[in-house]
Amino acid sequence: MRRTLTALVIGTIVAVVPASAHHSFAAFYFESQSITLEGVVQEFQLRSPHAVLVFTAPDQDGRTQTYAAEWGNPRRLGGQGVTKDTLKPGDVVIVTGSPGRVASEYKVHLKGIRRAADGWTWSGGRR
Repeated sequence: MRRTLTALVIGTIVAVVPASAHHSFAAFYFESQSITLEGVVQEFQLRSPHAVLVFTAPDQDGRTQTYAAEWGNPRRLGGQGVTKDTLKPGDVVIVTGSPGRVASEYKVHLKGIRRAADGWTWSGGRR
């Protein structure tokens, strides 16, 4: 009985801890706002818990900044045809998303992306 109770407690802890580690995007981004940036891919990281697109683009003052766009989780993106090879350094992209709450961090919650060279697009799985 003691062994069963111990296993049950450990199982419950293992199931609850990952759920509490996940955050709300609204805590880090202005989800009710939208920005569009045209820039050049520096790096694409298809990793957990969320993929990240690092790209350079001009800010509101025209100065080139490095942005980090937080995307969906790799499993969901993979189901929508996004792979580690989808975006390569040097690709020119147009990114649409919600701006980060701290402007100086240059972060975006990615909602849509288009690669002008070949017309490839992703819009939250709604094509």
